[in-house]
Order: sequence, then structure tokens, then C-alpha cells
Amino acid sequence: MQSLDQFLAEVEGRAFQIARIATGCDQDALDIVQESMISLVTSYSDKCESNWKPLFYRILQNRITDFHRRKTLTGKIFAWIGLKKADEEDIDLLEQIADPNADMPELALSKDRFSDALIHALEQLPARQQQTFLLRIWEGLSVKETAEAMQCGEGSVKTHLSRATQTLRAHLEPHYFSGDHHES
Repeated sequence: MQSLDQFLAEVEGRAFQIARIATGCDQDALDIVQESMISLVTSYSDKCESNWKPLFYRILQNRITDFHRRKTLTGKIFAWIGLKKADEEDIDLLEQIADPNADMPELALSKDRFSDALIHALEQLPARQQQTFLLRIWEGLSVKETAEAMQCGEGSVKTHLSRATQTLRAHLEPHYFSGDHHES
């Protein structure tokens, strides 16, 4: 049986990536993940270990939804009073990863382009499709766990995943066939 600390350490990185893609900002993503972890520990640490994963991702999804609601409201307020928020410079997480293919620059460049295209395509998906894809494919949750985390039906998860996959395929197909992606 794993401890709650071990569980949080295991999901922290992937949760950050999900929140980063959803928010487009490292700092906002870190805040969301931290708030989600604190919420899980304070409210659900007494729950069965098998419930932690769907509970954590439900909390994470709720925090991401809250973030977007606040951002929309803030944007409306700033627009209404005639002010714009200054954009913060984001750090590209892909640039922070050491490249094991550094001795093959063409392959590294191709993978970087494909990775950039994937992240960009994910960021363009509607929020529900984006989160469904990230939870099912990236995080590996089952349809049932994803439905619990997103507080929707299993049929909705399947529909959102299908639409997300079709959209991503359409966006990424030119990169795949143009030579911007190579099998390793």
C-alpha cells in the first residue's frame, strides 16, 4: 500500500503538464496542482487508496475550470474598463528536457517540431476534449475514472475523446507526412 505522499509524487509531474497545457502558463499550472494536492490531502486522505487517482483528477479538473472562469471574468472586467493584462513570458517545457538524440540534430529538430505541433494542437482543443484526451491518453485513466474526474457520463468521455483524436490527427497529419516526424 502506497502512502499519499508517494501518490502525489507520482502524479505531480503529469498533473503539472495537464494544467500547463490547459492554462498556458507555468505559474498558473503550479498553483493549480498545488491547490489540488492540498485539497486532496485535507479532504480525502482518509479515502481508500484506489479512490485517490480519480478524486485527484476531479479536483484538478475543477481547479482548471475555476481558473478559466476567473480568467474569463477578469478578461471581461479589464475589457470593460479599457485595460489589457500584460502577457507573461512563458517558459517552453520542451526546451527544458535534455535531448537523448543530441548527436542526431535532424532527428532532434524533427521531434521538436512534432512536439511543438502536438502541444499547440492540444492547446487549441476545446477544454472538455483537451482534458479528456489528457486524462485518458496522457494519464492513462480508464473511461470510468475519466468520467468520475470530469463529472460527466462515460459516453461523453468517449465522444470527447473521439472528437479530440480526430482534430489532433487532422492537425498533426501534415507534420507526420512532411518529414517532421520520424520513427525512433
